[in-house]
Amino acid sequence: MTADLTAGSSRRLAGATDSQALDIGLLVLRVIFGGLMLVHGSQKLFGWFNGPGLQQTNATFDQMGYNPGKVFGTLAGLCEFTGGALLLLGLLTPLGAAIVIGTMINAMNATWKDGLAGYESGLLFAAAAVTLAFAGPGRLSLDHGRPWGQRGITWGGGAVVVAVVAALITLALKWWM
Repeated sequence: MTADLTAGSSRRLAGATDSQALDIGLLVLRVIFGGLMLVHGSQKLFGWFNGPGLQQTNATFDQMGYNPGKVFGTLAGLCEFTGGALLLLGLLTPLGAAIVIGTMINAMNATWKDGLAGYESGLLFAAAAVTLAFAGPGRLSLDHGRPWGQRGITWGGGAVVVAVVAALITLALKWWM
């Protein structure tokens, strides 16, 4: 009888430790990845962190065929900044992930011609956002315990679908405007 209690107790302790490790891993992913996305957006919008600023970003978007560049460049910067901030905080995580995924689909499209070296960052960023969409932000987040704090197949799949639809609409506007 004592052996059974000890074994059960060890399993519960291991489960609690695994859960804490998962929450710490998700926190690290969110803070680093969300922070990077926020920084990318701030480079485009404000020129912070040695970024080009909004005027140059808009001109670059014009050159990439996203016309008008003023609209698409501003939108890209806002999406990176907002999506990154939401993921960093673990707030409205499926929405933040969807924003980033849709933006990265467009980034991959814009750099596809350069091969893997061109689109690998966009692909990696999209993969991180998809991971957070399905796994959720963990307990160390602003979403934790809130009614909107959701994760799993339905919410992750929903975020991916919303992102793909938004990206396809954006690409359609790029190609046919």
